[in-house]
Amino acid sequence: MDKTVLVPVADGTEELEAVALIDVLRRAGATVTVASVTGARQITASRGVVIVADTLIEACVEKAYDLVVLPGGIPGAEHLRDSAVLTRMLKRQHKNKRLVGAICASPAVVLEHHGLLAGRQATCHPGFVDRLTARDRVAARVVVDGNYLTSRGPGTAVEFALALVERLYGKDKMEAVAAPMVV
Repeated sequence: MDKTVLVPVADGTEELEAVALIDVLRRAGATVTVASVTGARQITASRGVVIVADTLIEACVEKAYDLVVLPGGIPGAEHLRDSAVLTRMLKRQHKNKRLVGAICASPAVVLEHHGLLAGRQATCHPGFVDRLTARDRVAARVVVDGNYLTSRGPGTAVEFALALVERLYGKDKMEAVAAPMVV
């Protein structure tokens, strides 16, 4: 059965993280929707790469997703944090105990900001660690705590995406996706 995944993006999103997440999850067979929170489908990522989202976030608000995963980057994570529609969706995801993922700045800038990491271990980019309340596992490359998965940054993006695949589909699928990628 296909799993549904939402990857919100905005101007300033870290492109390496966004593309790694989208690519690896699609390789696993997930139906990935890339949604812009900035009012236009085309965004300019943190290093100038232009990404065209599938849709705008407003078109996704009534849908349920197996996973909502946030790439990082600044000011991308700040735009994600400030999206009222995405915030509602993340709170609904949390309430329904569905998977939430975030990498780089987003665990601290988005999830911690909205109180979604309360009582959970997480990691994030070293430049944002001081914004996390629970700091016991911040040096870990990927942290799984209940239905929340977090990671550190561009260098951990593929590892993080594979952890998401494992959580959605199981270890066998994760290994099947990782093998031809030579990971």
